[in-house]
Amino acid sequence: MKKVTFKSVIVTFFFCLASLQVLAQKNMAFKTGEELTFKVSFGFLDAAEAKMLVNPKIYHTDNRPTFKIDVYGQTLGVFKLFKVNDNWGSFLDTAKIIPYQSYRHIEEGKYRKHERVLFDHQKKNAHVRLYDRENKELVSTMDYPVPANVQDIVSGFYFLRTMDLKKLKKGDMVTLSGFFDKEVHHIKLIYSGKEHLKTKIGDFDTFVFSPIIPKNKLFRGEQPVTVWVTDDANKIPVRIKAKLWVGSLDMEITEAKELRNN
Repeated sequence: MKKVTFKSVIVTFFFCLASLQVLAQKNMAFKTGEELTFKVSFGFLDAAEAKMLVNPKIYHTDNRPTFKIDVYGQTLGVFKLFKVNDNWGSFLDTAKIIPYQSYRHIEEGKYRKHERVLFDHQKKNAHVRLYDRENKELVSTMDYPVPANVQDIVSGFYFLRTMDLKKLKKGDMVTLSGFFDKEVHHIKLIYSGKEHLKTKIGDFDTFVFSPIIPKNKLFRGEQPVTVWVTDDANKIPVRIKAKLWVGSLDMEITEAKELRNN
């Protein structure tokens, strides 16, 4: 159950950060080499660590320069019994901030999943490739219709950081379509206002957001997840809090390296 909880909050986190597409502008918030580290706590226990890395090298995908971005999640302490070791990634256009490829390498207990998605934004198509548990042999392929310029679970977060969040007014709600796990998700996010927050890397004024999540067996309350994003040039997430049916889960930043704006 705790394994699923960690994965579900990470998924909710990235899609709720992707929900402000209409405010996009030129990227002045992140660069190659950036590394963000987060501690994920379940109640009073440190459950997992998450890292977000922008590769120091610029890659070329579909003849376009792209950032290669990786997100890693790994359980800690007693939670290692659940053996979660996940890697989600995206090749993100450096100018348009849209994904050309995304991938998932999932290791959770005995479960394995290796997936790569190729996005064709002109044809509005997502081509999904599934591989065997050793990630060597192609097992199946499938095509899915998607909206133009659709985001994936990782790219949506970095898309947020290109936006002019100062234009938002308390109570504003924006919707974005994102593709994940063979489905198009339409996510609605409410801007809740500003809040000053103390973290291990400093004190920040932050923008506060809450996604609207349908009733389910994991979260409790009408707005169970809250996200705090810094009100500065970097726009990094510093805290995510989720109310669960049993207890609560917190994700807090512990380290930030190679930020574009100091």
